[in-house]
Amino acid sequence: MVPIPRARKEAVITNKTRWYPAEDKPEPRPKATRQTAKPTRKSITPGTVLILLAGRFRGKRVIFLKQLESGLLLVTGPYRINGVPLRRVNQSYVIATSTKLDIPDAVSDSYFSKEKSKKRGSAETEFFEEGKPKTKEAHPEQKASTQKSLDEAVIAEVKKVEHLASYLKASWGLSKGQYPHQLKF
Repeated sequence: MVPIPRARKEAVITNKTRWYPAEDKPEPRPKATRQTAKPTRKSITPGTVLILLAGRFRGKRVIFLKQLESGLLLVTGPYRINGVPLRRVNQSYVIATSTKLDIPDAVSDSYFSKEKSKKRGSAETEFFEEGKPKTKEAHPEQKASTQKSLDEAVIAEVKKVEHLASYLKASWGLSKGQYPHQLKF
């Protein structure tokens, strides 16, 4: 065997200063990136019947109206058929079915914005306010009329398809041994 020559270790002497700045140098902030609306899946088109997977109305079948500027999906029950009002839903919480309808154009994101309330007193005065419960605000008449007009148009389309109203009324769920990735919607 031939011996392998070892590299010489040379001591490298560096003059490091022992002075440190009093404050850290400011690092540049990362540039803010704008979040853009995620495009909808190919299977989700206006008029598609979707199944909600989470939230108060999980298991309900709803009709997709359009994608809002925020990237959320605008869906409706219609309210008169299965009790689901106009709602915004994230597309990761829905399953698209193959059932489709022709539906009218819908509302925008501004429909869901809250009105700025008048400033009340401090929290302390509100707490000691004679033990009266807070007055509950009534549902805005404009939103109710928008819901009704939109539902009328959607229900007219639903009535054109046989058994679709009862399909939308029925809730959806999995039984033992069923897996959603093996089902055909």
